[in-house]
Amino acid sequence: MCEDERHSDRHSSGHGVGRRALFVTGAAAALTLGSVDFSGPAAAASGATGASGASGASGASGASETRTVRGTLPPGAPDFVYLPVEVPSGVREIKVAYTYERPVVPAGTPGNALDIGIFDQRGTALGGEGFRGWSGGARTEFFLRVDDATPGYLPGPVRAGTWHIALGPYTVAPQGLAYEVTVTLTYGEPGEPVRPVYPPSRATGRGRAWYRGDCHLHSWYSDGRRTPAEIAALARAAGLDFINTSEHNTHSGHAHWADQAGPHPDGELLILLGEEVTTRNGHVVALGTDPGTFVDWRYRARDNRFGRYARRIRQAGGLVVPAHPHATCIGCNWKFGFGEADAIEVWNGAYGPDDEVALADWDGMLVASVREGRGGQDWIPAMGSSDAHRDPDPVGTPQTVVLADELSREAIQEGIRAGRSYVAESKAVSLSFSATGPKGQHAGIGGRLAVDRDDPVTVRLEVAGAPRCTVRLVTDQGVLHTSPALPESGSGTVEWRTTAQYASYVRAEVRHEAAAGPLPGALAAFTNPVFLGRPGR
Repeated sequence: MCEDERHSDRHSSGHGVGRRALFVTGAAAALTLGSVDFSGPAAAASGATGASGASGASGASGASETRTVRGTLPPGAPDFVYLPVEVPSGVREIKVAYTYERPVVPAGTPGNALDIGIFDQRGTALGGEGFRGWSGGARTEFFLRVDDATPGYLPGPVRAGTWHIALGPYTVAPQGLAYEVTVTLTYGEPGEPVRPVYPPSRATGRGRAWYRGDCHLHSWYSDGRRTPAEIAALARAAGLDFINTSEHNTHSGHAHWADQAGPHPDGELLILLGEEVTTRNGHVVALGTDPGTFVDWRYRARDNRFGRYARRIRQAGGLVVPAHPHATCIGCNWKFGFGEADAIEVWNGAYGPDDEVALADWDGMLVASVREGRGGQDWIPAMGSSDAHRDPDPVGTPQTVVLADELSREAIQEGIRAGRSYVAESKAVSLSFSATGPKGQHAGIGGRLAVDRDDPVTVRLEVAGAPRCTVRLVTDQGVLHTSPALPESGSGTVEWRTTAQYASYVRAEVRHEAAAGPLPGALAAFTNPVFLGRPGR
């Protein structure tokens, strides 16, 4: 979810310095503070309420200098506050640490939460090349140098010029947000640059088959607590064939997955690379982008910038997947509309009320696609992912099961985009869903059965691994068939007969027993639809 109110501890960070200018970047409003200057004696940044001096001689190899700045941001502060740091030549490493106050606030009032990241001398322009890392509120300090960096940050040269520490006041308490930022520069030879190695875009696979994947996961390269090796092991144990990396607002982890891909005693794993673009108005998973792709997040729905970054994702070979669109944490609810979506993450982690709302909302989109004269030809498929961050979050709960021609980035993406997929709570659950016409015509999940409006159609669902669950067949008119509970074995077959006149599409839900009352039980699985009838009719 959101660095992450569903799965993670909330932020720890801090801010400082006097304001220089309030400006609009073409996206979210931002505040630029007075510079932290390392060119002379240890002077405070302009407007800072305090500073600490240098240790060691400026520029001497192995010496370091430190500056500390403090300040307070008021309620209503801009989304992003930039602290310029004047970095001289000869710097080997830059290190940043920060803290901020967390006063007690009344119930129902957001407290202080402050994110952090950094841009190098190439600047902070939206979508520019200056991005060097982001840890949100997951870390209180970080470093960068040419040969190494804190997870979430990109190793590379520390060149002379104006760098910017990016502070994100996620929420500000009524008392204001008092912060402290400490910057340390260490001088010396830079070391050897690292050459990134990325996982391959194809695995051996089983030819045309159903492949299981989890496309929303977090490691310690953002606010997760697991290493790539730990996630890969859990993915294999969950029966997954592919995963997609999706760190919050950083691509720094892309170069750290190659060792986990390919042949393995516990099964080959295809590793796609992406990002969870975490804006103030919702999150979107960039699924399967080119290695090293950075997608900016510094905008709101009102800025009318999302289309630009959706195109950026597609230009980099990825899919645009709004994540947990009805999540209730601050900034998580999706407000950009779905016109740019290639798929929608309807089910996120343990099934809950927000997923039920997302499922109903998505079904309404399906209805619109057939009732507005589009004949179901312009529709958005659904998928599900775990959004796992740390123990005990299970990887692969849920998982998207995709019919693909091979186990490759392009084939998996094509299957997701076409809606040839269903979502299951675990590897134990498997489905086979199809519709058959009077002349033997056949269509599977995501397909269309081209029959006349009054032709009889037989819909068939085969289920395994869902003991005592109930099957519901849902159409553009609603739930039109509910089966008795499946036996203890969890296996069964449900058939239903209809026509294209009666049902423009049919999709299947497999539900657990309801806890109480009239509400349905939690999902064990659901499918994308099969459309019935000839296009445009």
